[in-house]
Order: sequence, then structure tokens, then C-alpha cells
Amino acid sequence: MSSTRKLWIALATLLAVSFAVLLWVGGEIHREMPPVPEQVVTRSGQVVFTRADIETGRQVWQTTGGQQLGSVWGHGSYVAPDWTADWLHREAVDLLDQWARRDYAVAGFEALGKAEQAALTARLTEMMRANTYDAATKSVVIDDDRALAISNVSAHYQSLFGNDPATAVLRENYAMKDNTVADAGHRRAMTAFYWWTAWSAVTQRPGKDITYTNNWPHEPLVGNVPPANLFMWTVFSVLFLIAGIALLGWHYAVSHGKDEAPLQLPATDPLAKVVVTPSMKATAKYFWVVMALFLVQILLGAMTAHYQVEGQEAYGFALAEYLPYSLSRSWHTQLAVLWIATAWLGMGLYIGPAISGHEPKFQALGVHVLWVCLIIIVVGAFAGQWFAVMQKLGLARNFWFGHQGWEYVDIGRFWQWFLFIGLGLWLTLVGRCLVPAIRAGGESKSITTLLFLSTVAIGLFYGAGLMWGEHTHLSMVEYWRWWVVHLWVEGFFEVFATAVIAFLFTKLGLIKNSTATVAVLFATIVFMAGGVLGTLHHLYFTGTPVAVIALGAAFSALEVVPLAYVGFEAYHTFKLGQATPWMQRYKWPILFFVAVAFWNLVGAGLFGFLINPPLPLYYMQGLNLTPLHGHTALFGVYGMLGIGLMLFCLRGLKPDAIWPEAPLRTGFWALNIGLVGMALFTLLPIGILQLGAAIEHGYWFARSADFMQQPIIEMLVWMRVPGDTIFSVGAVSIAWFVARLWIAPRKAAVGEVVAATSR
Repeated sequence: MSSTRKLWIALATLLAVSFAVLLWVGGEIHREMPPVPEQVVTRSGQVVFTRADIETGRQVWQTTGGQQLGSVWGHGSYVAPDWTADWLHREAVDLLDQWARRDYAVAGFEALGKAEQAALTARLTEMMRANTYDAATKSVVIDDDRALAISNVSAHYQSLFGNDPATAVLRENYAMKDNTVADAGHRRAMTAFYWWTAWSAVTQRPGKDITYTNNWPHEPLVGNVPPANLFMWTVFSVLFLIAGIALLGWHYAVSHGKDEAPLQLPATDPLAKVVVTPSMKATAKYFWVVMALFLVQILLGAMTAHYQVEGQEAYGFALAEYLPYSLSRSWHTQLAVLWIATAWLGMGLYIGPAISGHEPKFQALGVHVLWVCLIIIVVGAFAGQWFAVMQKLGLARNFWFGHQGWEYVDIGRFWQWFLFIGLGLWLTLVGRCLVPAIRAGGESKSITTLLFLSTVAIGLFYGAGLMWGEHTHLSMVEYWRWWVVHLWVEGFFEVFATAVIAFLFTKLGLIKNSTATVAVLFATIVFMAGGVLGTLHHLYFTGTPVAVIALGAAFSALEVVPLAYVGFEAYHTFKLGQATPWMQRYKWPILFFVAVAFWNLVGAGLFGFLINPPLPLYYMQGLNLTPLHGHTALFGVYGMLGIGLMLFCLRGLKPDAIWPEAPLRTGFWALNIGLVGMALFTLLPIGILQLGAAIEHGYWFARSADFMQQPIIEMLVWMRVPGDTIFSVGAVSIAWFVARLWIAPRKAAVGEVVAATSR
């Protein structure tokens, strides 16, 4: 049996086992997720909340932007508080103050001595962690003191989400517009949902001494401290990482120590001979859209960051009245995925006919139609979200046409289905070009097959975002949401990119087909070994059982293993870029691939493992160390890769164009330097300060206005300006380069083209 066949069998077995385990975990989450009670009643029979209140409250929360305005269970944005932690702390403090006034006749809990405080804290912990859910009646029973505390906290939130002058300063600190929820009944219902998320976080699982959210968030007042299993699985996570790196090091030493016959490099650029078909030419408009979306995303990112210092305004202009924070952040995060995905979709449509040399009938028409569909989806989905956040759409239509409230998959269900169908069209267009090449066989068959399978996965796995409904339990929504965010974006797009790059290098004659095939299959196996079950590290504290922590800790550590050796990948890629003089035509795409390797190591590897193990994530989830990883991994890896792939396509689309070096050089270095500045001068130091606050005082404090409005935090936010400005210059430079290829191209003479494509 050939080594290639063995690798295919190993990959198929790995994926079958991994997805079987992932689906089993989904069943366990469904079985053990925190219940949603039919009613919450006092011992005296007073109804506090009903299930209808909780479910309606979640719908209202989604119309405000959901996870884009603060967070719930640690998932969401970072300016407003985590509503779960904030509610839990406010309810606990209200109860302690009640008891202090009644039992000790003092102004409040803080006026007591340490002994009295310890006694009341112990009483509070016992009461709040007790599970009073009755499975027979599906009711939660609470005492009158807690009902009063709930009423008081609810009144605070109803004031905050309305237009009450008493909470105006807090609204500004949280970057909330006045009348975020205009309807008083909706405001009260939303507090029921916030209470339920806090109840899940403090209530112990039946028969266990941990809460439904594994004792998250850290709140010493109610005994929410890291459970022992977090320490244990964090240690195992580090051990798995060390073992994985050691095994990969051994494999690298063995496989790369063999002498190989020197490769006879082509005398001319093989890709220069590729005939650009009508459908390949039609992909140009995709790359124009890529740059337009990228620039708009940066503009929205600047607005979103500025909200952290002015709250509701931009240099005196009442921006929140027209583009609230939750909306600017929604569009900013979605555009990041959309422009990167569009670059990769355009690359797939371009590379299909280039691989097979076959232009199917009506292929160009399909490329045009898909482009129009993408424009309609972006405009329609974003318009629906504006109407939703501005409270003009209503609850009945929000789920389908407005704002679903889930970070990265915010668009309404109608638009999700439209995008899913569009991806199906893309899969069809690319597949009908690749299948003939696979049937033809040859040395590139395995790479082409892997490229086709990754195309199928990209087309189909977005469908995981359609697995939940409007009233699906929050734990199950999070489970399926991370299938999209982690598996779709971070998983199968990675395989697609790896196969595309390998194919390009083999077609350029820089790597043997046999060598590239083994390398790509092995890289896919190593990546997917941790990538599939590594999805679970996002779900430690979302109402999931301990099995999620065990599996997530082990396999998320393995995600980092292949990134430990990206230095070799970067060096190898760079050397390929210098292998022959005509490779200067591909200098800048190659350098962007080198940047991908660097940010893979730093953003995905170093900053990713910083937050992935259970114990660190217990304190860090939802702090600025999370976007530190998110920015450096999403743009540093996938954004840089999207630009690199785009440049490869542009080289083929404009073969006789002279590329101006200045905008490309400026763009490359400005993007990288700006990303470094953003990470090191703002996100990392704020995250470290928040971490200290979360450990010492509780998670609520690290996300509170008292902490986030300190002068040092405001100074660190302003320190983003230099990095963001440099980054923006880089984006504009790349956009200007792309525009010049059509607006004012410099064409080389025939002799110059021949010289550039040969030795």
C-alpha cells in the first residue's frame, strides 16, 4: 500500500472518529444543559418570571445586537459588561445589604466587620448555589429576600436599557444608546433572560458541587471559584502540547533528513502559459469587492474602538443615534469574515478552470450570478440588522430578517439560507471544473481531490448555522455556532488554503507532486487531529458537562502543535520565492504567505494557547486577551492568506502588467506593523490588567465601568491610534494597488514579459 493511500485512510478514519465524538458530546450537552423553568415562584406563591418571559427576553436581547452589546456566559463584546456576571454580582450584593440592614441594623454589607461579613457570605453561598428546580413542576422556588433582590436588579436594568437620566452616565460608559430597548414590557422580559443566565451560572448541577457553567464566572461572594477539574485538565493540556510537539519534531527530523534528488526548476513561469478563461476573468469583480469590504470593515473598526472612549459620540457627533455600538461591531466582525471568505471564494472560482483547463458551459454566467447574490446578501442582511437594532423591526420578524444576536453568525435566518444556497452554487461552479481534473488522474490527483473535498466541506458546513431555531436552548445554539466559527472558518478553509498553495507551488514546478501530496495530507491530518474536537474549548462554560472540558483541553492543545513548526514552513516558503529569477513575479504573494506563517505561530499559536487551557480561560474569557488572539489570528492568518491568494489571481488576470512595488511594500509592512501595534500597545496590556482584576476581585469587576473607565485604560485605548492608522495606510495601499491594475495599468512590452517569465 502506497504512503499516499495510507494517509488517505488515516485522514478518513480520523475525521470519522472525531466527528462521531463531537456529535456524542452534542448529545451530552443536550442532556445536561441547564433547564429553563416554566416559572420562577416565591415560597409564598408569587410568580417572579415565567418561561415565556425568559424566552421573550432572549428575543429582545437579540434585537439589541445580543452578543455584540456586552456578553452572556462570557461570549460577546467587551465594552459593556458580561450581563451574566454583572447580574450575579448585583443580586448577591443586594441580598447581603438586605441582611446587613435587617440583622445588624447597619447601612449595608460593607459597614460590617470581617466576622459578620464571613457569616453572611456563607449564608449567601448556601442559598444561591442550592438547586431548587423541581423537575416535576418545572419550577424554580426562591425565598422572598431573593425575589426582592431580583426585583431591584431588574429595575436597574430596565432603567439602563431605557432613557432614565439616573443611568445616563452608565449607558455612556457601556456605549449604549438611549432607549436601547424602547418598549417597557420588552425591557422587563429581557431582565428575565439575564436572570436565567446568572441562575445557571450559580446553581449547582443535581448531585454535583459545580454549577451548570462549571463555576464560571469567578465570583467569590457566592463560592464561584475554579473547580478542581480545571486545574487537572489544564496540566494535561500542557502535557499534550509538549508530547505533540515532541512527536512532530521527531517526524520532521526523520522525514526531512532524507536526501532527495535536486528538482529541475522550469526555465520559464509555467503559470504564464495558463489561458485565462471568461469565467476566470469574471472573478476580478470579487477582488474589487474584497478591497471595498476590507476598507469599510476598517472604518467600522475605528468607530467601534472609539466608542470605548466617548461612549455615545464621535468627537461630539451623536453617532449612537444613527449607528449604535452594537451595530458597528456587528458589521465590523461580519465584514471580517465576509471579505476574507470572498477572497477565497474568488480564488476557488479562478483556480478551478486553471487546474483542469476546462471551461464548463455557462461557467462565466454562474460566476456573475453568484457575485450579484453576494452583494444582495450583504446589503439585505446589513439593512435588516439596522432596523432590528434601531427597534424598528419587531420581535416577530427579527429572527428571519433582522439580527440573530450571535457573534459572527448575526444575520437573519433568511439571509443565512440565501448565503448557504450561494455557497452551494459556488461549490457547484468549482466542482464542475475540478471533477474532470480528478477523473483525468495524474500526479496532482490527490491534491486536487483534497481541494475538491475541502470545497465540499466549505459549501456544506456553513449549514451548521441552520441547526438551531428561534427558541433553541442557549447551550445548543453555542454548540452549533462554534461549528461554524471554528470548524468552518478555522478548519476547512485552512485545508482549502493548504491545498491551493501546494497546488500553486507544484504547478510552478517548485515542489514535486509526490512530495506536495504527502506534505498536504500529513498537514491536514495533523491540523484536523486537534481542530475538530478542539472546537470544544469554546464551550467550557456554556452550560456543558465536564466531558467538554476534558476533551476540549486535550485537543485544543493539539491545535497548537502544527503551529510550533511554522518557522520551517515560513523559511521553506521564502526559499521557494527565491528559487528562480522568474519567481520575482510572485514575490509579494509569497511574502504574504510568510506573514501567514508568522501570525500562525504568534496569533493562533502563542496567543491562542494563552487562553485555550481551562484554568486560564476561566479568568480570561471575554477579556481583551480574547480579541488579542482573535485579531492576530483572524486577520494575521486568514486575512493575510486571503490577500496573498488574491495577489496570485491578479498576477494571472493581469499577466502583462508591471506591478508597482511601492504600494505593495507599503501595504505589506504597514499591515503587519499596525497589527503588532494594536496587539502590543492596547489589547495585551488591557487584557493583563483585566486578568489581575478578575483574579483578585471577581470577573464582574474586570468588565465593570469602574474598571474600564480608569484613566490608564482610556490611555491604552488611545494608544491604538498609531497602530490602527498604520494598519489603515496598509489597507489603502493594497486597495490602491488593485485599483491601478484596472484604472491606470502599466503594461510591459512583449520582450519584458518574456524576460520576466523566464530566467
